[in-house]
Amino acid sequence: MQKTALITGGGQGIGRALALRFAQDGYAVSLVDRDKEAGLEVIRHIRQYGGNAMFMCIDVADEEAVGRWMQLTHEDMGRVDVLINNAGIMANGSMLELPVSEFDRVIAVNLRGTFVCSQQAARIMKSLGKGSIINIASTRALMSEPDTEAYSASKGGILSLTHAMAVSLGGYGIRVNAISPGWIETADWQYSPRAKKPEHSERDMLQHPVGRVGVPYDIADACLFLASDQTGFITGQNLVIDGGMTVKMIYEE
Repeated sequence: MQKTALITGGGQGIGRALALRFAQDGYAVSLVDRDKEAGLEVIRHIRQYGGNAMFMCIDVADEEAVGRWMQLTHEDMGRVDVLINNAGIMANGSMLELPVSEFDRVIAVNLRGTFVCSQQAARIMKSLGKGSIINIASTRALMSEPDTEAYSASKGGILSLTHAMAVSLGGYGIRVNAISPGWIETADWQYSPRAKKPEHSERDMLQHPVGRVGVPYDIADACLFLASDQTGFITGQNLVIDGGMTVKMIYEE
């Protein structure tokens, strides 16, 4: 039976690349996003080259809606092999002024949503005796710019949640890992009417030891690797994919 990958935030950006790459690799793909037009565009692309895809427009912070997505995916596609928790939002602003309600919303989507989706997917994976959950965190969990408390806290929580779930779910054959992307350019990976060509300065590129800004397929290819049987001995880990940016000391001139 065809393996199935579930992807949250699959309509745009990294999520769009994830959906397309997993479909290209032969997976059936079930994705959710709050942007209906973007999500439908992705599954149209997948179906145009013969892939199997479904889409639901839901909020991952809504436990009941996530339950419907999991149930329909299981019924329509027969199994749940891979879950990629990619959905995320930001609410940057002065720490002294940021409304607590906005902080709570970021935590609800980014962190609570990751837990809710993982919990429900793991219940299905358990029956298969194996599965892979991949959480998209961020280098913001490890380093910060000013006024990013909500987003940074949510991504730091995802790293802790990753190793906790890896221990809790290991006995069921379910591996849990995280990827922390650095600067990944997504301007040209939006819903097509909103997509635009990215522009980067030489300085933007040279602050990365690899000499360029990241692209969504850099993350998608790593997710394919972590989802594969080749990584059966890897769990509870955080893979930083940032072109070396977080290991390079930068001094202002």
